[in-house]
Order: sequence, then C-alpha cells, then structure tokens
Amino acid sequence: MPSSPTAVPTAPAPEPELDPADFTLPSTGLTEDQRLRVLNRVDEYLSRKRRHLVGFQATQELDGSALDLARFMPNNINNLGDPFQSGGYKPNTKVVERAVLDHYADLWRANGPHDPADPESYWGYMLSMGSTEGNMYALWNARDYLSGKALIRPSAPPYDLPRQVRARPDRNNPNAYHPVAFYSEDTHYSFAKAVRVLGVENFHTVGTERYPDECPLTDPATGRRDWPAEVPSKPGPSGRSWDGPGEIDVDALAVLVEFFAAKGHPVFVNLNLGSTFKGAHDDVRAVCERLLPIFREHGLISRQVTHGDGGSGDLRRGFWIHVDGALGAGYAPFLRLAAEDPAHGWTPEPAVPEFDFGLTVDGVDMVSSIAMSGHKWPGAPWPCGIYMTKVKYQISPPSQPDYTGAPDTTFAGSRNGFSPLVLWNHLSRHSHRDQVARIREARELADHLERGLRELELRTGTELWPARSPGAVTVRFRKPSAELVAKWSLSCQDVLTVPGDESTRRSYVHVFVMPSVDRAKLDALLADLAGDPVLRQSV
Repeated sequence: MPSSPTAVPTAPAPEPELDPADFTLPSTGLTEDQRLRVLNRVDEYLSRKRRHLVGFQATQELDGSALDLARFMPNNINNLGDPFQSGGYKPNTKVVERAVLDHYADLWRANGPHDPADPESYWGYMLSMGSTEGNMYALWNARDYLSGKALIRPSAPPYDLPRQVRARPDRNNPNAYHPVAFYSEDTHYSFAKAVRVLGVENFHTVGTERYPDECPLTDPATGRRDWPAEVPSKPGPSGRSWDGPGEIDVDALAVLVEFFAAKGHPVFVNLNLGSTFKGAHDDVRAVCERLLPIFREHGLISRQVTHGDGGSGDLRRGFWIHVDGALGAGYAPFLRLAAEDPAHGWTPEPAVPEFDFGLTVDGVDMVSSIAMSGHKWPGAPWPCGIYMTKVKYQISPPSQPDYTGAPDTTFAGSRNGFSPLVLWNHLSRHSHRDQVARIREARELADHLERGLRELELRTGTELWPARSPGAVTVRFRKPSAELVAKWSLSCQDVLTVPGDESTRRSYVHVFVMPSVDRAKLDALLADLAGDPVLRQSV
C-alpha cells in the first residue's frame, strides 16, 4: 500500500486581541453592563497572556498580592519627596519604603540603616518607573557630581581655595568638569535616551567631535580606527560580538577610559547585571581592578573641585561606576549567599561577579550606584524599582519646595506609594532560603530549555541557534512564526553576522526564565516549536 503522506505542520490560529472599538468612551458614559462586559474582556485577555509570557524580564505570579493589598486601593498613597522624611502628605508608606530600602541595602552590602550624618551611609528611594528611571537618576546624579555641583554632605570638609586658584580653577584642565559616559553595546536602550535627555556626552560623541582621528581602538571588521557607538562587547567564536556572551569587553573599556582620563575628563561607567537580551553579567570586579590604576594615575580617586562662585569646594572622586541591575540585582545576592553558606546545599556555577557596595579594590570602594526593577525578579503589578547610592554622592536638589514638607531629592515629585507595599509583601513572604531556591530553580529550568532546544535540533534537523550566556536565566534561539511570537510574548532581535551584509541577517528571540515560568510552560513552548511550520521550512 502507498505510504501515508507526511503531515504538514500548520501554524496555530492567532489568538484574539482586544478590540479598540470596545474602549470608545461616549460622552454619555457606559451602562453598568457595558462597562463590566468590557472589563471582563480585558481580564480574559490579560489572564491568557500572563499564562504564556516567557519573553520578557517580568514575573507574572505575584504571591497573592492582590488579596493582601486590595484593602489599600481606596487610598491615594503618595510618597512625595525624600523617603527619609515623612513630609506634609501623610497618606504615605514611607516607613514601609524605608524597610524595603534597608533590606536591599543589607543584600547589596551597603552601610545601613540610612544615616544622613554619615557620608558612607546608603541613600536611595523607590522608583515610580522601572530601572529606566534609576539609570536616568544615576546619570543625572553622576553628571552633577562629576561637574562639581554642590553636595548635600561632602565626604571631606569644604575648603576655601587660594585666591589665585579661585580666579581660574580649571586653568590647567579645561575638561575637568566635562564628564564622559561609557556603556557597552549590550546596554539597555534607556542609556541612549538618558544621555540625550540629560545632555551628557558619551565617548563616541566627544571622540568624534573633539578627537576625530585619535580613536585608540581598531575595528576588527573594517580595520579602521573609527569611534564605535558604544564600548564593544566580548567577541564570540566568530570573532565578533553578535555570538559573544554579551559582557562588556574589559580590555576595550580600559583603553577608551585611559584615553579620556588622560585628556582630563571625569569618567562615568555603566555596567550591566542581567543585560536586556542575553541576560549577561558584566564582570564588575574585573572592570574595577582594571580601571582603578587608570583613575589613580590621572588623579580621579580624589580631586579638588569648585562650585558656585569658585570660592569654595570639596574633595571628591573623578569617576562614577553605576550598575544597571534591573534584573540581576534582584537575584545575585542570593547566589552569593548560596556560595557562602553550605547549608543551602548548592554552589552556583558559574558564580555571578561581585557588583555591589561591598566591592573594594586596594581599599577603594568602587561602586557608586545601583538600580533594580521591582517588577522583574521580585514581581509587581506595575513598573517600579530601587535606586541606591551613598550619602557622600548626593547632590543638593535644584529646588526646595516648602509645601511638600520633604526635600525634593528624588527624580519624580509624586511617587507611587503602593510599590513599597508590594515589595515589602513579597520580601516578607520569602526567606533568604526561599530566594536561593527561586534562583536555583530558574537556572536549572534554563538548562532544561537549552537542552530541549538542542535535542529538538537533532530530532528535526532544524537549525535553532540555541545560545545562553554563562549563568544567565535567559536562552535565545531562532525566531519562530509570528503566531508563536505573539502567543508566548517573545522578544525579538536581529543581528548581522557580517556587518553591513544583509544576507547574513539572523532573527533571534529569547526566553527569560522568571519565577513565574515552570517546566510545564517550557515543555509546551518546545512542543509548539517542534510543530512550527516556519522553523520546519528552514531545514
């Protein structure tokens, strides 16, 4: 008998989306039935999408916070102004916010609790946006600090400058108050936005405009010495960064920082802990160990700055290292705790590099600020997060509105007072042992997904290009059909394996194994990929 024809995989039917027409708001308003019917559709849509979301850094299961915290919804909670002063707006949760900040200060090895009289003490606040706000505040804080603006509490007593210096404080260094920013090509897009909003120039802009023929790096693809747009990331087996781990190239960074420090510029460096697409962890300690001798050679560890009319000043750093820990700062402390305490029964391999305020090199504390998103690893129903620095780095706020009753030290004026309740509720539910178990399970599930993709390649003969950076909780692979991208909320990114050659374009997606992702979800995704006609056509 003739053999049966091979079944051709078919794409899954597109899932229904919300209809914009349902949300039209007539001048007469909606009836009760109409309003509830529309809200029910939103509930169904979000519930369906939540069950399948695996492509973004967002925890979907929120520990029953709706049941615990719904009682607070009748309140307009606003943590207006500095979190360490209650202020005039009394329906606030600043006492809860301070407890959350103290908790993360301990995890990030900062000096706490907050003490405004101690320059080495931590200071921070909870963000109303995600880490984009934290990164923007870090850049703003660093810009003004490195530009010589007045501090709230200098780390060294203010001094009166001699008259001859007071007249021309930077006569020997015209770049003394012109900071230059450095961040890698795998850095979150918020930095490109932040430097433009805040008027901070990165090394590419300054190099192109002021030192056009002096780039100290050679582009391996072209052999030319053009200023790269960002600091290169580590190359992979191809010799280029597209298949690399996503970590910053420490050697390239050191060469670039040396060039601008020698020109007299203060230095701002951003490092990533759980990068946007590859989930990579920059080696913060390795960066600090390479850069400290450069900072020492060019007088950036301690320097005299002037502010105001030039008649007074203080001693401060000429460098600022910020860690964008939007994802990784939420779980990295628990990897450290697991490595330090055998009672956890697990030694993480590979270990995540040191990244926090406890990192010192030759007695110098190197990390100036950290940002973390609360809606990513911990989980929250809306974007939120934490920015943290030290008292000695705080700049005097540009305004002091009396009516708020609290200093205007935060980026936003009004701030979400529900977010501290959400994070406090999460932290109160999960011990350190629980948190170690969460990141251990995520790493094991990432291993499971990576193995499953490689087995699927062998079974089907389809090139899926699976890849995972060391220690990451994300796995990236070949982009499937549009229907699967939509069903699983997969984030996409194209790369050219040969720069400038469109014929070498590859389209990737990735999965982030967040605490709300379990083995059943990953197996269902693998089953969908096995039957995806777009991937099968690529055999």
